[in-house]
This record gives sequence, structure tokens and C-alpha cells, in this order.
Amino acid sequence: MKIKLLITSLLALTLLMGCNEKSTTEANDKETMTTSTPTLDTLESKVSYLIGFNQVKQLKNQGVELNFEAYLSGTKQANEGTESQFSQDEAQAIFTEFQTVMQVKAQEKIEKLGSENKLTSEAFLATNKTADGVLTTESGLQYKVLTQGDGAKPTAESTVQVNYEGKLINGTVFDSSFERGTPIEFPLNGVIKGWTEGLQLMQEGSRFEFYIPSDLAYGLNAPPNIGPNQALIFKVELIQANFEAVK
Repeated sequence: MKIKLLITSLLALTLLMGCNEKSTTEANDKETMTTSTPTLDTLESKVSYLIGFNQVKQLKNQGVELNFEAYLSGTKQANEGTESQFSQDEAQAIFTEFQTVMQVKAQEKIEKLGSENKLTSEAFLATNKTADGVLTTESGLQYKVLTQGDGAKPTAESTVQVNYEGKLINGTVFDSSFERGTPIEFPLNGVIKGWTEGLQLMQEGSRFEFYIPSDLAYGLNAPPNIGPNQALIFKVELIQANFEAVK
């Protein structure tokens, strides 16, 4: 999704810009810059500077390498009202090819990071399973009973109400209903496998801590604030095993 948004943004911003075939490895070579730094003493100059700065910074943060000479040539031609060196169809084809390249790079980056995270997570879980009070299920889910309740247990088809805190194995908290002060409700068959299995071990009033392997969590398709193939730690309080919203 981010790649598609990036390409859409690029296409909208640069459709009328000219480009050439120089290698992108020259993108950040300061020797290619032929313009001097202007005096930023007017509102127009300050705004112009910030537009250029923010645009290029955003592209660099997305992993886009610019050929700076081509970039300046394109902006100059657009500013002068000169026709682009490429037709709209040609520009669309260029960006389609570029999108493919960026998607491949992004996937390679995810897979590399995922391999590193998986090794780190597996090492953590191997050590953690020997800790006092930690139990391990057949699937590899690890859990510790913090408080044992005596209420009802949910099934895989139940909608439950819980409070929770989610952490990475380095201790970074990425989400917490405790912090928000509002519990959440969800069907157990609509969440990650570690939650579906783990909450069925709990009774109302219980607090458990779950240590969830990446294959029972988000795997490679994790959100950015978690990252691919991360083992996760959740502290969960089961408030209601069979929640029914008030109508």
C-alpha cells in the first residue's frame, strides 16, 4: 500500500518533469549540483526552499534515489512551462516499471529483516520457556498465569472483552488498552492465532502473560510498528468471556 501511495504521489508531482538515463548511483553526488545556495530572505524564497527540501526528504525516506541533475532539469522545465520529454503514456510506463522495482526492493528488505527478527525471537523463546511459571502449549505458545480467575471460559466462537498490553521482546510497548483506559471487544476467531488459542485457556477475572511466536502472530505481514517475524508479549486481562454489546 505504501508503495502504491508513493508511486501515485510521484506521478502527480513529476508527470511534467523531464528525466534522463543517468545512473541513480550519482543521485546524491554534490558535484552534480550546479546551483548556488540562494539567500532565503523573502517569504517566496523560504516557501520555495521548504517545498523542495520536504519533497526530496520524503522521497529519500521512502528509499527513492534521485538523479539530481535530471531532477533539477525536470523542475526547471516545468517551471518554464516547457513540454515534458515524455508523453503521459511514456511517463505512466516509466512509473509502472519503477513501482515494480520498488516493490521488489521493499519485499527483499522485509524478508531480510524478517529472517533477522525470527532468529532473535526464537532465541528469546528458547530461553523464556525455562523461566519460572512459564508453560508451553503444543503449538509453541508460551504463557504465564499472573492472576487466576474463576469465571467462564470463552470458546473460539466467543466475542470477548479484554484489557491488554502488547510489547516487543525488547520491551517496547506498541499498544495498550490499559493505557487508553478502555477495554476492547472482538471475536476470538478474528484475531491472531496466539490470541485465539491463549484466551481459551483463561477464565473471567484472569490475567495471563502470553509469549507468542511469530507464526502465531503476524509473521511477515506485521504492521510497521511491530515488524516482520517478531515474537510478541501480551499481558491480557479477560473481563468477559461471552461479551454482548448493549443495544
